[in-house]
Amino acid sequence: MSSTPSYYVHGTHPEEQRRLSLLNDILNRGSLRELKLLGGERVLDLGCGLGQLTQGMALGAGPRGRVLGIDRSAEQLEQARRLPAAENAAPIEHREGDVLALELSAEEWGSFDVAHTRFVLEHVPDPLAVVRSMARAVKVGGRVVLEDEDHDILRLWPEPPGVDRMWRAYIESYVRRGNDPFVGRKLNALLTAAGLQPTRSAPVWFGASAGEPLFQAWVENFHGVMTGARDAILGTGAMDEAALDAALVALREWGQRPDAAAWYFMAYAEGVKVLV
Repeated sequence: MSSTPSYYVHGTHPEEQRRLSLLNDILNRGSLRELKLLGGERVLDLGCGLGQLTQGMALGAGPRGRVLGIDRSAEQLEQARRLPAAENAAPIEHREGDVLALELSAEEWGSFDVAHTRFVLEHVPDPLAVVRSMARAVKVGGRVVLEDEDHDILRLWPEPPGVDRMWRAYIESYVRRGNDPFVGRKLNALLTAAGLQPTRSAPVWFGASAGEPLFQAWVENFHGVMTGARDAILGTGAMDEAALDAALVALREWGQRPDAAAWYFMAYAEGVKVLV
């Protein structure tokens, strides 16, 4: 097991599960579009969580493929296993495990066509250790796909009062826990350091505009992120409770503006394992 545990600020309580499920619904289409599975792939999904994206990968891999999803949370894996099996999809195995000390059988190491992770590297103290394990897990010619955030990208306009200050305090809570809130900009460097050859990068859009069907869902998700991280934000000392509550109210009010827009994307990068 890893000597330094990862720290996930949001927890796994039921309200957080609902927020994560909504987040998956918003993001998965873009992630699967970039992943471009052709069918028949053996896929390893680290940090599979509630399993919606893993299930999308199983559909992309098709009945000739195989998908292994690994997550440290037994609660989330329980929910993932409850998802109904999709027709013409690869079989999925959900397994509890630590991405910082990945355990695979001798036959599994070096057998995967694709190793993927999303929203994991920002929550662990040693992202490179995760990517190195992913590199070891894929066969020569296999792809390692990293999706994660650079929290500095977020811009809301018109700027709701206090929200940027709240967001900066949230970022600081990552730093204080030994995590990297800017890991998204470093994905290619991580691939290279793990001995992989970067092949492409792309933005996966996660913004929204007033008037779009998903805009209110986006606002509620952002509000849920900040509410779930309340103790961590207050722990930085950058805001007191009154200022945080005022920022949360301002965020909700901003969500009712006809000219509101949120500009944000998730960083996507992939590399290939080459014969050395």
